[in-house]
Amino acid sequence: MPRPPRLEYPGALYHVTGRGTRQGAIFLDNQDRALLLSILSQALRTCDARAFAYCLMGNHYHFVLQTRQANLSELMRRVNSVYSLTFNQRHGRSGHVFEGRYKALHVDRDAYLLEVCRYVDLNPVRAGLVESPVRWAWSSYRANCGAVPSPWWLATRDVYAFLQQRPSAESTPAAEGGRRYAAWVAAGRIAKTPGALYWKR
Repeated sequence: MPRPPRLEYPGALYHVTGRGTRQGAIFLDNQDRALLLSILSQALRTCDARAFAYCLMGNHYHFVLQTRQANLSELMRRVNSVYSLTFNQRHGRSGHVFEGRYKALHVDRDAYLLEVCRYVDLNPVRAGLVESPVRWAWSSYRANCGAVPSPWWLATRDVYAFLQQRPSAESTPAAEGGRRYAAWVAAGRIAKTPGALYWKR
């Protein structure tokens, strides 16, 4: 049976998740995690896209991505195929790293973008791995709350603009935006985002 086509158009926002085959680990050490972020950054540059949030767990990842062109499939093919090849080479393995295709949920920019970012950054807390999202080094939370510098491909300023309901990302001071984001995440530690993809490990 043919797979349904992805909904792709310029400016589209997605919550993208990939999980290890048979729910196995896709990261064996922190070098693997750094490698995936490096590959993601290269793919975002090549495909003219950006990220609003990310979280690397044990056997899966979460990305909140915006494509300026209708090319999510191309972007994720680059991410998953390059990572799988390099992961297998590093660890002397063969075969599939990821369980089938990535999953992608279309995100309504106005209604759910901030909810999905908060959900993604809270994944390690909900999984019981840390008590606070700031203690998880492999998510966008520390950059979005201003604890560490934001990488060029993470649209932290635009997250702040959405929090302030301002049209311009540059109109929100970084310190103020970071405090507001931290408060937003703290307020949502109980609720789960409708339709979000959540795996514990």
